[in-house]
Amino acid sequence: MVDLKEVKENVVNGKVDKVKELTQKALDEGQSVGKILNEALIAGMDIVGEKYKKNEFYIPEMLVAARAMKAGMEVLRPILTDKKVRSSGKVVLGTVQGDLHDIGKNLVGMMLEGAGFEVIDLGTDVSSEKFVETVKENNAQLVGMSALLTTTMIHMKDVIKAMEKTGLRGKVKIMVGGAPVTQDYADEIGADGYAPDAVSAVDKVKEILKI
Repeated sequence: MVDLKEVKENVVNGKVDKVKELTQKALDEGQSVGKILNEALIAGMDIVGEKYKKNEFYIPEMLVAARAMKAGMEVLRPILTDKKVRSSGKVVLGTVQGDLHDIGKNLVGMMLEGAGFEVIDLGTDVSSEKFVETVKENNAQLVGMSALLTTTMIHMKDVIKAMEKTGLRGKVKIMVGGAPVTQDYADEIGADGYAPDAVSAVDKVKEILKI
């Protein structure tokens, strides 16, 4: 039997191929999808988050671990989709219009997936209309917006206004982040939350959605 602790350790150490192989093996042995997800993949990313908070891990180590977790998720995804294993919630992510930066956003997405959320990543240069449309289509609980330029972060306000105009604002929480973004700016534009990095983003999402 595959020891899920071993899978968890390989996630922490960023061993992509090993995580994929062991996840598949655990599945083939009949270990439950929920157990593999919670005790190996999510548990591994929890450790990574803790290490980041203690300054034992930095962005490169987190990215490598998140990729390993994602490799395990890819093995489980068809079954998760089929079984409709309950996710923690649906999150729509995107870098705002005019901005093509995505490393931070991608990391947040991977960390959220690692925490059990269903993530719909719209990529970069995302218009207000696209955010609105996706929230409607997917009945998402939260929108996460990223911007890396002072010239593009102003579009975060446009997205919030568009959500208000379409009557979605009361149904969806909004979080913002990115290098030039601050808590003060988040308050000013009426966002529900702000996070300075990927680990605190996951904590903040859980806090906002009361998970």
